[in-house]
Amino acid sequence: MNAIEKALTLLAAFQDVHPTWGVRELSSHLGFSPATVQRILQSLKAHGFVDQDPKTRIYRLGNVYFNFLHTLQSAFPITRAATPHMQRLLSQTQETVHLNVIDGQERLCIDTLESSQYLKASMPIGSRSPLFAGASSKCLLAYSSRAFIDSYLKKATLAAVTRHTITDKSKLKVQLQTIRSNGYALSLGERNPGLGSISAPVFNHKGLLLGVISLAIPEIRYNDLAHRSFCLACTLETTVKLSCEMGYRQLTPAPESQKPSED
Repeated sequence: MNAIEKALTLLAAFQDVHPTWGVRELSSHLGFSPATVQRILQSLKAHGFVDQDPKTRIYRLGNVYFNFLHTLQSAFPITRAATPHMQRLLSQTQETVHLNVIDGQERLCIDTLESSQYLKASMPIGSRSPLFAGASSKCLLAYSSRAFIDSYLKKATLAAVTRHTITDKSKLKVQLQTIRSNGYALSLGERNPGLGSISAPVFNHKGLLLGVISLAIPEIRYNDLAHRSFCLACTLETTVKLSCEMGYRQLTPAPESQKPSED
């Protein structure tokens, strides 16, 4: 790898599961020499891309990335329009709300509003998952073009994320059809044990998928049928209103009494 590739590889090592690194630890992780890692980190530090604790000498990502957040979100026209709808959905359900799009062959979370409850589910901005695991992922896949679905299913390897993850392509196809028929997706423990999810699509004026709005719900509340039904109705109402705001005129709000149908 050249110097730029090494720097990018190094930056990619700073993830939720490992947000900080020491030079020797990062050197061992990447297989680069300590001198190379030190040199790259010093260059990145000089431009604000990483910060270093003066006492521990440990590195973390720099604050410069906050300057990019608005620009990144502006690249998705749905983000700004979705915010008030997501805030209302959070107020109604008290569950974590997140907005997701397809990025390549993955689900990407581009905005999130976290529940204030003590027991809650988190969905950080920038988190990714395969398109076959979880309600938000499967909802995105189900409402993608037929060509994209066929191409994805042909190439994808359905490796289990948890014991509840679908690993059979024929079963996944049936679930995708069910999601389109119901107008929403449900899941429990497919990506994270103990976490349930409700997801529904948002469309533009041409009827094309813009993204999905989802609720992340701890299993104990997800298994409360009355609460799940209420959350589903609120989610569907939210995505209908947002789709209409984005120019889509062929939807009508789901009744509040609508009961969830398992995928």
